[in-house]
Amino acid sequence: MHCYRMLGSFADAEDAVQETMLAAWQGIGGFTEERASLRTWLVQDRHQPVPQRAPRGEPAPGQRVGYVAVRSAGARRRATSPSGCSRFLTPSRGRRRPPLGPQARYEQTEAISLAFVTALQLLPPRQLAVLILRDVLGFHASEVAGMLEVTIGIGQQYPQRARASLQRRQQSSAGHQPPPAAGSPAEDAIVAKFARAWQSADLDALVALLTDDVFIAMPPEPFGYEGRELVARYCARQFSVGRRFDLVPTRANGQPAFGAYLRVPAGIRHATGFYVLTLAGDRICAMTRFEASVLPWFGLPRSLPTR
Repeated sequence: MHCYRMLGSFADAEDAVQETMLAAWQGIGGFTEERASLRTWLVQDRHQPVPQRAPRGEPAPGQRVGYVAVRSAGARRRATSPSGCSRFLTPSRGRRRPPLGPQARYEQTEAISLAFVTALQLLPPRQLAVLILRDVLGFHASEVAGMLEVTIGIGQQYPQRARASLQRRQQSSAGHQPPPAAGSPAEDAIVAKFARAWQSADLDALVALLTDDVFIAMPPEPFGYEGRELVARYCARQFSVGRRFDLVPTRANGQPAFGAYLRVPAGIRHATGFYVLTLAGDRICAMTRFEASVLPWFGLPRSLPTR
């Protein structure tokens, strides 16, 4: 999951894991248990010498930090929309898991949420790598400094800067209530209300579920809709000319999610998108709509048979 957090793309994360595991297998002869644990050895920038000098504060092309190619992460994170949402962001089917170390700062729910992964994409690659190693995976500062071949002082500066950047971004949602627990009756209730409203095209019922500052992001599109009024207009367009949908529930990034399928008078119902809900108390504070191409990652079909 930390590969996905760095890259923001489930497909890219899978590629990065495969590449790193292959490189680790090929270089297993260089591992000595006396020098480091296997876990630490896997994370180190050890695969090849630095071919050229990188800009100050950034890893050189090809260097690997935290199981992934930082070069790829940096290139993708630069392609962001004005709202800061990466155009390469995709949902993840991964479930919440306990942090891997006692030094981890972020709770299970936060470390996998779409909001957290989106915010990570705005960090410089080295800050991002250190933040994940320290605050998500729970490595000690001395371990991270050794992995990156920097002093402990410099290694401590990176997560401090990254935390400050994340805190500034999170201030915009500071007034929101915390989401209900996953799988709780409170979460089930709001998710059921959303599904009923969307499937029946009940715009009033749908708008009543939204916070005043609700936001819809639509990666890879470089724009979104913010505020209840604009989001209501977006939903109204979805239901125009009698369009109706069936929703198939699932979970993504530990959050409620749905595959949306357009109803037709007779025939196959084709998928039109994939929605991930972000909840705040008993309201929806954000929706992220992804292309229907992500549906197979969640075991959902591209189309449903005739009802």
